[in-house]
Amino acid sequence: MTASSTRRTTAAHSRLAAVGAIAVAGALMLTGCGDQTKDTGSSDTAASAPLADKLPQAIRDKGVIKVGSDIAYAPVEFKDSSGKVVGIDPDLAAAMGKQLGVDFQFENGTFDTLITGLRSKRYDIAMSAMTDTKDRQEGIDSDTGKKVGEGVDFVDYFTAGVSIYTKKGDDQGIKSWSDLCGKKIVLQRGTVSEDLAKAESKKCPAGKKIAIEAFDNDQQAQTRLRAGGADAGSSDFPVAAYAVKTSGGGKDFQLVGEQVEAAPYGIAVAKNQTQLRDALKAALDAVVKNGEYEKIMKKWGVTDGSIDAATINGGK
Repeated sequence: MTASSTRRTTAAHSRLAAVGAIAVAGALMLTGCGDQTKDTGSSDTAASAPLADKLPQAIRDKGVIKVGSDIAYAPVEFKDSSGKVVGIDPDLAAAMGKQLGVDFQFENGTFDTLITGLRSKRYDIAMSAMTDTKDRQEGIDSDTGKKVGEGVDFVDYFTAGVSIYTKKGDDQGIKSWSDLCGKKIVLQRGTVSEDLAKAESKKCPAGKKIAIEAFDNDQQAQTRLRAGGADAGSSDFPVAAYAVKTSGGGKDFQLVGEQVEAAPYGIAVAKNQTQLRDALKAALDAVVKNGEYEKIMKKWGVTDGSIDAATINGGK
């Protein structure tokens, strides 16, 4: 989920052509999230994994990396109809786990509490379509500009922008963020969609501010829009495109305008866990090199966001 205090005014090229490809994964139905879900995609032992010795000894001994994640953000991470955690992030974590000889255990939490959970050591990492930004690196609250923590490091693994979507056949003239003045938008709390809506609302004429309704997760926002409780919704492009393709068999929503704020997704790691950070980077580079990374991106129809190599703290 994208979040940024740095605004880029140039829209990224529209990736609407990728919407159809997202159907490759199938129209998986979203279900409610439980408290914890373990991804056991990595079965290799630490002894046989090529990069196991790069991990901190404490994690090698446990054999598990605890992952804080908002598991309600298809196709990045969500539960399928059987309750299994699936998506881009779980697949990528499983591939990295083979390199490191550990399991990545996904634990569900609301998006705006993940960094706090990382800080309190509830999680070893946070992997949840989280945009790498300077504010997050430095522990700055993007709303107030005040320092609220020591910040985190990121291992960047994907690039995504932000999109607006409306009910299908009812765009109400909305083609860009400036068209939202006097209208209501639904979105997920703590994301760049919320930041953008707040910033745009300040530019609107008096009496035509944007009504913003923020939810704990994107599914709730989609439900409100589907029921006619808002004029538009916004989320990261892969998520908006997946909702357009799958919700109501493709009959509920449509994308409008171009995506903006293209920025990297990063795996968040505590500042004092440099060995873990570097091990994750090495594992990510390995799966990029051996082709597993691109297979995962193709599986979920999001190759436009692919990277060529892992980057640490590449966000602006």
